[in-house]
Amino acid sequence: MALSQGLHQKLLQKLSPQQIQLMKLLQVPTAFLEERIKEEMEDNPALEQGNGNDTAEDDFREEGDAADDHSDSDPDGSEDEYEQVDISEYVSDSDDDIADYKMRDEYAGGEDKSMPVRSEVSFHELLIQQLALLQLDEKQQIIAEQIVGSIDDDGYLRRDNTAIVNDLAFRQNIETTPEEVESLIELIQQFEPHGICARHLQECLLIQLRIKSKKKPTHALNAAIAIIDRCFDEFGRKHFEKIQKTLHIEAEEMREAMQIITKLNPKPGGAAAADREPGHIIIPDFFVVNNNGVLELTLHNRNAPDLKISDDYKSMLQDYEKGSKKDKRQKEAVLFIKQKIDSARWFIDAIKQRQTTLLLTMNAILEYQHAFFLSGDETELRPMILKDIAEKTALDISTVSRVANSKFVQTEFGTFRLKFFFSESISKEGGEEVSTREVKKILLDLIEAEPEQEPLSDDRLTELLQAKGYHIARRTIAKYREQLNIPVARLRKKF
Repeated sequence: MALSQGLHQKLLQKLSPQQIQLMKLLQVPTAFLEERIKEEMEDNPALEQGNGNDTAEDDFREEGDAADDHSDSDPDGSEDEYEQVDISEYVSDSDDDIADYKMRDEYAGGEDKSMPVRSEVSFHELLIQQLALLQLDEKQQIIAEQIVGSIDDDGYLRRDNTAIVNDLAFRQNIETTPEEVESLIELIQQFEPHGICARHLQECLLIQLRIKSKKKPTHALNAAIAIIDRCFDEFGRKHFEKIQKTLHIEAEEMREAMQIITKLNPKPGGAAAADREPGHIIIPDFFVVNNNGVLELTLHNRNAPDLKISDDYKSMLQDYEKGSKKDKRQKEAVLFIKQKIDSARWFIDAIKQRQTTLLLTMNAILEYQHAFFLSGDETELRPMILKDIAEKTALDISTVSRVANSKFVQTEFGTFRLKFFFSESISKEGGEEVSTREVKKILLDLIEAEPEQEPLSDDRLTELLQAKGYHIARRTIAKYREQLNIPVARLRKKF
């Protein structure tokens, strides 16, 4: 095939580095915005924390100016580049209007500039502290610490004794036996929280029951131990009649034993591990208050940080403008200062645009789901998808998605992720469209009200919903039930 040349026209859309950075800024949660600003201030010395009294010219320019500043490539120190620099644009203080974001009222709770920090003993540190209460020699202490270190965040010991023996031999040059390891495991299993260091769920429950029995033995506790020890598979499948026949237990005693078992903790270390995750600290980005039927929306004050251009950088330009000798080195310095000031101005503009986008999106959601924010009833939620808010705000769907996925709103009914308010629609009898969240709420109410001994099957739930006018297939009910983390009817059955 012969090579040939030709002219072709193409229309391409290419994102600038500034646009990409703006999108990343938009999806940063409030909890991490301060950290992101500190990173920018470390990279750009021309950006500083303001004191609340700086002029708007130092902080924000008219929309579109920031894009113009970055339309050219980075300065290369050439004479042409230097000649294009207008020093007065960077040192003028003529505009005394205060930026509008500084005139907004702070959040009613007061100025909150400190990040929540928790000081606590970790789960494994708690176990090590309890080890110190045992009278162990040096070798036993090392073995016990190895065992504790092998316990996962749920509180289970997932490694067998032989593997722990090998680890001690190869890594710490400690020779031991599986029997010695087992004896120390039995000691650690008496630690708090009870059920710790078990190899599987059955052992975890038995440890908790036996500790309870040592403190105060009862017939119900003995029955509970027998159920877990001898009929664990039947207990998991909730075959209560079979358990009664096997263990010869009366109905009342069986009921008491089941009440004891259901109060046990299947993951003794899980709660402690979950509390340590930083993601569990939620800082709301928005606050919605119902003021006598009027919904008032407030943006968290951390989303409107007080930033300004460094006075030192502006002073350097002023000194240069007053000087008479302008050599090549000074010209290069001016171009460097211009680049840093432009970058700082753009970042401040981006923060302002982030604030505007957040408020625009949340206002649209507030208007769309007005009934829910007044009542807190999930059945009041209207079907709403990203496209609906995008059309209402004239924003791109991807922009709305970035806001919805990482932001939270605090209401008098609780704190919700914005994504919570988005749902598909289904048609009711008569053609009315309702949110799938409404169906899930009704499904949850039906299951919560079902008889404990005879839980409702998916077929029965389908019939009840259809009777209410929701024409949904059985497989859809099963899908919604799984999304709500609700087990099948057989596993919901209680004795």
